[in-house]
Amino acid sequence: MTNEIDLADPQLRGDADPVYLYERSADYIPRVAAVHDLCGYGKCSLGVAIPVLSAAGCDVCPVPTGLFSSHTAFPGWYMHDTTDILRDYLDAWRGIDVQIDAVYSGFLGAPEQVEVIRSLYEQFPQAIRMVDPVMADHGQVYPTYTPELCAAMADLAGDADILTPNLTEATIILGEPIGDEWAGADISDAEAERLVRALLARGAKHVILKGIQREGELNEQGKPVIRNYVGSTACSQIVEVQNEYLPYMLHGTGDVYASCVLAAVMAGRSLVDAAAFAGDFVHDAMLVSAKQPHFRERGVSFELILGQITDLLQAR
Repeated sequence: MTNEIDLADPQLRGDADPVYLYERSADYIPRVAAVHDLCGYGKCSLGVAIPVLSAAGCDVCPVPTGLFSSHTAFPGWYMHDTTDILRDYLDAWRGIDVQIDAVYSGFLGAPEQVEVIRSLYEQFPQAIRMVDPVMADHGQVYPTYTPELCAAMADLAGDADILTPNLTEATIILGEPIGDEWAGADISDAEAERLVRALLARGAKHVILKGIQREGELNEQGKPVIRNYVGSTACSQIVEVQNEYLPYMLHGTGDVYASCVLAAVMAGRSLVDAAAFAGDFVHDAMLVSAKQPHFRERGVSFELILGQITDLLQAR
């Protein structure tokens, strides 16, 4: 596990000029509006964002976009769409003068929820806008996402200060083919950089394209790698961050990654440092998860290593 990033390390490739989005005051606890669904069983969404950001010394203020009995990889899940309550919910916040330092959105239940998020942007114009466009993976859209909701999420992506799509989500945002025409996550550096720049051109200020895997490629230690690409309107180069690729998929790792990125940013770390920290944490959490019963169905486990996130506050 590496919290301090050596910018000359072969783990990183590209322009290492640091980009900081938040200056942390020693005694101040920043407040994050976490606009995600709440899942009763299985590690994802608010069940990830609340503990991860709390460990980084943030006050997490949930805005639940839906209630799920379990994550959707389980059969027979139940969902309750909360769209109808959200305006009254946030009006009540206005009545008590809630102050927010970051608005962090993920899974949405309906296209109308995008306007709810934009109302938060208007109410808190100084807040960091982080959009994790949770809607698809491995070339497939999630079962609750309609074409209208995908289009609304793609529109929201252009408002982001930090946008963290996987490859499928990036292609949806850009209007490029998925489904039967999906070519997989084995893409070149040049193609990854093209996608990052295209997402920046659509309005996002900073982009982390996550989860690029290349068949048969090994790092200097002879281990397979997974790559994330960091781009910003504040610098000219795309920075590549590598981690060891583990040969199993776990539900919720994308939520953990995005939450760790924001946790590190709110702790005063640079965007590249945040991306590298998030990759390291997800890797370590997957190792912890593999020791748990029924881990493939249950999802990612991270409770035993939350101290790594708290350490971000000690090593600034």
